[in-house]
Amino acid sequence: MNIQMVDLKGQYEKIKNEINAGIQEVLDSTAFINGPKVEEFSNNLSTYLGGINVVPCANGTDALQIALMALGLEPGDEVIVPVHTYVATAEVIALLKLEPVFVDVHPEYFTIDVNQIEGKISPGTKAIVPVHLYGQCADMETIMKIASKHDLFVLEDTAQAIGANYTFSDGRIMQAGTIGDIGTTSFFPSKNLGCYGDGGALFVKNDELAKKCKMIANHGQSVKYHHDIIGCNSRLDTLQAAILDVKLKYLTDYTVSRQKAAKIYDELLKNIPGIKTPKTAEYSTHVYHQYTLLLDESINRDDLQKLLKDNGIPSMIYYPVPLHFQKAYKKKNTEVFSVTERLSRTVLSLPIHTEITREEQEFIVSSIIEFFK
Repeated sequence: MNIQMVDLKGQYEKIKNEINAGIQEVLDSTAFINGPKVEEFSNNLSTYLGGINVVPCANGTDALQIALMALGLEPGDEVIVPVHTYVATAEVIALLKLEPVFVDVHPEYFTIDVNQIEGKISPGTKAIVPVHLYGQCADMETIMKIASKHDLFVLEDTAQAIGANYTFSDGRIMQAGTIGDIGTTSFFPSKNLGCYGDGGALFVKNDELAKKCKMIANHGQSVKYHHDIIGCNSRLDTLQAAILDVKLKYLTDYTVSRQKAAKIYDELLKNIPGIKTPKTAEYSTHVYHQYTLLLDESINRDDLQKLLKDNGIPSMIYYPVPLHFQKAYKKKNTEVFSVTERLSRTVLSLPIHTEITREEQEFIVSSIIEFFK
């Protein structure tokens, strides 16, 4: 079997004609920068997300940076962020000379531990950046209450959870990325909604704030050659917008496929001792950007990975080195984050994507069972 962590080729083959037609349309128009397809995709994504303003940009990291710039944070301001996340979340905070303040994560959901947030708030705190990790939402209702109490901005990092739904205690349902002041996402190829290069977007409720984000992404200008604020150059290529516009039509189907694959894994793995399958919070759906196991500390993860690799099965560790252990951040953070440190030793993500078959999953699980014999 040719098992992939993400089967982009298999996915492409199913929508090849539509993708090729979209690319050809851009080539024929030669509108490669800010072409009509960029606005068309943005409008369609806005509709998918319930009508929120969508500001496209070059990648997910830029989206986070643009959002922080738009919120008007000043050097030295503190931003609360989970310590178990990809470096980009903290990187843009530090890049803008803000201070990342790390918080540990929930031991079962792996998103920011809301019970620890208020203990990290100081007079210098200006924002919270919850990360919707692996495909499910952080506890946004609690986070929004904390933010309101302390007059803080909320910036949702939705790079791994586009399409996930959050249910409030009163029954309201909102999509990941549309709850806080600004949501951001990445269209990196392996994402649930991914292009064939780099891409990203911001989701902004407030119209004026959305205009500011758009200006920042375009050199700080709303009228050409009139630069009212400091900005950057961060554009979604028209070719990528055309690809994304096709794939957006299938995003719900892609989510269902991933959820079905996750259920199969849950079923096949349920009786293996020392392995915990992903747990979904009661307030969120899970779109399974990753299917991440939690291994008992007695299991040698390196040996398990080696056996899988020997059987032609890829796997990944998200993330092997916690942010507070990274050289770039270590000097500023001497705290112990016990959950994150344990996760860095015990998480293992298995292949999951829209094209994975039950036969492939059975082979993967049989290989894991083989490891325990």
